[in-house]
Parts: sequence; C-alpha cells; structure tokens
Amino acid sequence: MAWIFPFLMLLSHCTGSGATFVLTQPGSVSGSPGEKVTISCTRDSGSIGSYYVSWYQQRPTSAPTTLIYQYNQRPSGVPDRFSGSIDSSSNAASLTISGLQPEDESIYFCLSYDSNSNLTVLQPQGEVRHELPELSILGLP
Repeated sequence: MAWIFPFLMLLSHCTGSGATFVLTQPGSVSGSPGEKVTISCTRDSGSIGSYYVSWYQQRPTSAPTTLIYQYNQRPSGVPDRFSGSIDSSSNAASLTISGLQPEDESIYFCLSYDSNSNLTVLQPQGEVRHELPELSILGLP
C-alpha cells in the first residue's frame, strides 16, 4: 500500500549550538509478518551520540505518534516490539520493529535534538503531496 502524506524535510536547528544538520532515512523498508526490520537515521554532522533521538509513526489522516524518545525510551502504551539504538561508528540511530504486524505498515521518521532545542510542529493546510519513506509488509493484499 503506497500512501501519500505531507512531507517536511527535517533540518534540525539546535538553538544552543547554532548547528544545522540533516537526517537521512532510507526511501522504504519492507518485511514480512513476524520478521524483524530496522530503519536507520543518519546524521550528517555532529556526533549522534551527543544528541537525543526520537522516532515517530504516522498513519493516514493521523498526527504523528511518539514510539521512542531519548534514544531507546518507550512511552507508556508502546509495545516492546519497538526499540531504539544508536551506532556512533556510522553516526546513525536505528528503530527496530520485531514481530512485524500488518498494522505496522506506516510512515516512520526520526528527530535528533539536544536539551536546548526549541521544537515546532507545523500542520500544513490544504493538500501537499510528496512520496514519503514507508514500511511495507510483504504478503498482504
């Protein structure tokens, strides 16, 4: 299933340091029910281990939901099938989903920030159409 969503290129600006950086994710990730998949988020500058990383899931017509915050913490109600980690050698964070389920087919995105960051979420008005990275579950109709 290919979904079209509003897309905001995530350029993060850290107010304490004045640093601007880009986070890059793969265009798509696929897996079959029951499998484990990993989605990476690579930071182009600054050590990812020096910043917090959060992961979000966005379903059609819904606001993003926080899956992981501060690298590997899950909010209440998020199943332990979702886990976060960082790899300093590749300057990347990862979201791993174990025991893939049909309802996991969605848009996932990451955010990297420090404790001094001011974060703003914008809700676009009207229709904005861009192809987004998505997780596809193979073998589903």
